[in-house]
Amino acid sequence: MKILVIGSGGREHAIVRKLLESPKVEKLYCAPGNGGIACDAVCVHMQAMDIPGAVTFAKKNEIDLVFVAPDDPLAAGMVDALKEAGIPAFGPRANAAILESSKVFSKNLMKKYNIPTASYEVFDNSQTALEYIKQKNQYPIVVKADGLALGKGVIIAPSYEEAEQAVHSIMEDKVFGESGNQIVVEEYITGPEVSVLAFTDGKTLKPMVSSKDHKRALDNDQGLNTGGMGTVSPNPYYTEAVAEECMRTIFLPTIEAMQKEGRPFQGCLYFGLMLTKDGPKVIEYNARFGDPETQVVLPRLKTDLVDILMAVVAGRLDQLDIEWSDEPAACVVMASGGYPQAYEKGLEISGLDEYGQLEGVTIFHAGTKMRGIGKFVTNGGRVLGVTAMGSTLDEALQKAYDGVAKISFEGAHYRKDIGK
Repeated sequence: MKILVIGSGGREHAIVRKLLESPKVEKLYCAPGNGGIACDAVCVHMQAMDIPGAVTFAKKNEIDLVFVAPDDPLAAGMVDALKEAGIPAFGPRANAAILESSKVFSKNLMKKYNIPTASYEVFDNSQTALEYIKQKNQYPIVVKADGLALGKGVIIAPSYEEAEQAVHSIMEDKVFGESGNQIVVEEYITGPEVSVLAFTDGKTLKPMVSSKDHKRALDNDQGLNTGGMGTVSPNPYYTEAVAEECMRTIFLPTIEAMQKEGRPFQGCLYFGLMLTKDGPKVIEYNARFGDPETQVVLPRLKTDLVDILMAVVAGRLDQLDIEWSDEPAACVVMASGGYPQAYEKGLEISGLDEYGQLEGVTIFHAGTKMRGIGKFVTNGGRVLGVTAMGSTLDEALQKAYDGVAKISFEGAHYRKDIGK
């Protein structure tokens, strides 16, 4: 098979490396890819949002399957365009990807179908939103931009002043552009967070192993929210009893709700959950593999990923058993100094071999560029995901941190407490 992966981050590198394990893959392309992906696949000079370009490339190169990994092209209808051109594609159509691309849609869906989530209200002007927040007078309170905002559109405001600032910056200053035309204001709920990704063909849903993401930039969950500074799998709080409850109250009801709405969801559905004192609740849905959760979930997958993707696309996921390794996995993200705010690019990375790897761990490249043979430089906020598996979580973490210690670039920043 010839497969094209759309995207350029650590998630896409993890997908590429897992696809390479399949004897069914003859040629692998990635658009646009990155420095590390270039060692494993043919990188195509094409932006992830170039829908006509993806269709043209897939036709010209007789691609058997396109894996659309990022949120933006899914929301913009890349899968629709590919399928209409007769090209098999993994990922939801735009009318199902709305589960992620509109917080307003997903919250209203949960309310309509009694799927447990935090209580909320929707606003399309800042004045009414601020009156509501003042009247509620419960802090912290959560303010969310409706649309996609690179994972940064959620602000937890500890006081009215900060809530007011959040509303103004999203709705008036348009810091997230059109994504801020509407906002969701919701109650702040607490408890351990869990990420569960699931394969679904629109009828059958098969959850993957659980994981835990560390969102804040600094140790002890301090600092700004990022796209994720590291992950562990399995999530220690996600017991079998919790998994059964989630399947019954959240996972299957979501798939059924989307069917009833005439928006069957095919692809990878990500459930961001919080285990509250009142049971598991949905914090958010993503319409694709999470980043950096993919970097600990896919290494644990034993079944051929190509078989799963084809079963999803063909609507026969119920006929497939999916196997997972019992070994825990850990990923530590090495980021650019200053991330998630301003940071420098083009800094040389040392400690990697000519394939961008390091013995004893797997290096998933997120923000890198190749500069000459076997030379890599930084090219983004999150630069590398250093991933390891072990017989225990502690062993996996120890291996990952030993790997981190061997890699360096100017201003490199990582959390020292992943998995703690």
